Amino acid sequence: MVRRLFTVAFLLFAHQLFASSGTYTYDYSSNCSKAYQYYLALHAAEGRSYIIAEIKTNPYNLMATYVSDYEDCLLLLLTCDPAEYEQRKNHFDARLELLEKGSETSPWYRFCKAGLYMHWAIVHTRFGENYKAALKFRKALSLIKENERLFPAFEYNNVYTGLKEAIVGSLPGNYKWLAAIFGLKGNTKQGVSKLASFVNTHTAAQAMQAEAVLYYSYTRFYLLAEHKEVWNFFNSPAFVTHNNLMNTFAKANIGLDHHKTDDFINALQDAAADPNYSRYPILDFQMGLALLTKADLSCIGYFQKFLEKNKGDVFLKEAWEKQALAWYIKGDMKKAEHCRNQIDLTGAERLDADKQAQKFYEKKTWPIKKLLQARLLLDGGYAGQALTVLSGISVNTLPNAADKSEYYFRVGKAYEELSDNKKAIANYSSAINIGKNRHEQFAARAALQTGVIYEHTGMKSNALKSYRQCLDMPSHDFQNSIDQLAKAGLNRLD
Repeated sequence: MVRRLFTVAFLLFAHQLFASSGTYTYDYSSNCSKAYQYYLALHAAEGRSYIIAEIKTNPYNLMATYVSDYEDCLLLLLTCDPAEYEQRKNHFDARLELLEKGSETSPWYRFCKAGLYMHWAIVHTRFGENYKAALKFRKALSLIKENERLFPAFEYNNVYTGLKEAIVGSLPGNYKWLAAIFGLKGNTKQGVSKLASFVNTHTAAQAMQAEAVLYYSYTRFYLLAEHKEVWNFFNSPAFVTHNNLMNTFAKANIGLDHHKTDDFINALQDAAADPNYSRYPILDFQMGLALLTKADLSCIGYFQKFLEKNKGDVFLKEAWEKQALAWYIKGDMKKAEHCRNQIDLTGAERLDADKQAQKFYEKKTWPIKKLLQARLLLDGGYAGQALTVLSGISVNTLPNAADKSEYYFRVGKAYEELSDNKKAIANYSSAINIGKNRHEQFAARAALQTGVIYEHTGMKSNALKSYRQCLDMPSHDFQNSIDQLAKAGLNRLD
């Protein structure tokens, strides 16, 4: 640890050590390019070696200062380690002081500072420091806006402005006040178009390309609902996961949400040979989620490895919840109860999934086993098997409206995955009718998915109606994420 901290200190202050006088520049040199690519692959040691080489060769190159910031921020975002945060958080001020030495006549001057503020705004959010995050986020946007005014032809601005516009354009109604405070305006399609333009006109050897590809892929997948297109890209030679843990992490996220469990299990298994794999416990957590969809008890070992290695406070409650469900499915209630009790003893409730885990603990009841099995199978992409499980349930025997609403939603989802839209919409309609005045998520999700079906089949007016119905639902679980997807659907149809 001491040796690594000394190295980081060297990186931060080497400019002053070697460059007491001289003209600072922004040169995306070969060393900086290689460092950036290694950092974005989560190979921090290799990235650091190229930064050190660049500082020795060109101590006035502020691009090395900017690129070195990725080491801290990516590590903190993916590990949420409070000890690492305490040791690294002051690096922001040191790097900003260096970047202030650059020439204001360069478009990189404001852009690099904006990137620094943006990185740490996201980090502060991850650690629950929302006030600090808001201040840095506002400063980043202000710098980019000024850079656009001064250097309108500087195409790198489009990476951040495109991402900002795409997200703001899909903000649900309960977040509009935030956009108003920051003076934010956005159009999802225009924002994604800016990202597309950048990605399609730059190469991997150029600055920002690796992260722009990820921003573009995520906004296409979640905000434009281009699921098949993004998944096909992630499985093409253009998207490299070998020796690239960040791309593997992204593919696992998308794969889980696109119900491609077997594919991303293979990707994670390949990544496990990477010597940097163990530094990121979140990858074990992802593997646990994947195996759980198959009711494979080996998921327990991965969740336990995550809990043992993870130093942060997010995903802890969810990890215990998922273990409880795994033991419950297998019929070992003693272990299931033990895991459920751990939920209340660990972690924070900043993320929706951890909040839901806490609710699961407090509710003190267990889900209908067959409904749970169907849910997991659908999450894994096994719609046919899920429908077989659901066919063994008599809806009239379900004890309450929440279970009945969930039943019809799961049946609808299974039929949607099997491309039987007529039966999917009929079951979604039943889920909505039963659950529209309740606080569970199923009625809202049913309305959302109905809108997706209508949109994909060209029935625009019906799609608009369904998306609006989703947004009009009373307060419910996962409201922010569901509302954002419905708002994105409305934006696509404008």
